[in-house]
Amino acid sequence: MSENYSRVAVTRLEKATKINFVDRNILEESVIQQIGEEIGSVIDAADSPKILLDFENVEHLSSAALGTLITVNTKVKQKGGQLRLANIDKQIYEVFVITKLNKLFQIHDTAEAAEKSFKK
Repeated sequence: MSENYSRVAVTRLEKATKINFVDRNILEESVIQQIGEEIGSVIDAADSPKILLDFENVEHLSSAALGTLITVNTKVKQKGGQLRLANIDKQIYEVFVITKLNKLFQIHDTAEAAEKSFKK
């Protein structure tokens, strides 16, 4: 894979910026780092970022990826923004529950529900 290959697809929505993951399995450290950098650049480009992370295509997520999500959440909050997660696979959601990350993140069943939850 070339270094220029994007790991996320960014879509501007009415209320937020939706980020879909290209990879079904987010396990490798280099991939996780690249995802973190790509999401970070979206956050850096906004004054008060409203970010919707859509996990629709994701089947597996490593613990290192969870660490990156925590970092992303911190960056968004530091800029006075909002972060939502959507379409998380049931097995992955169980990991969020076990690690209590379901309390840290606002998680929605669908991207539509997540988008509606953003405050102006």
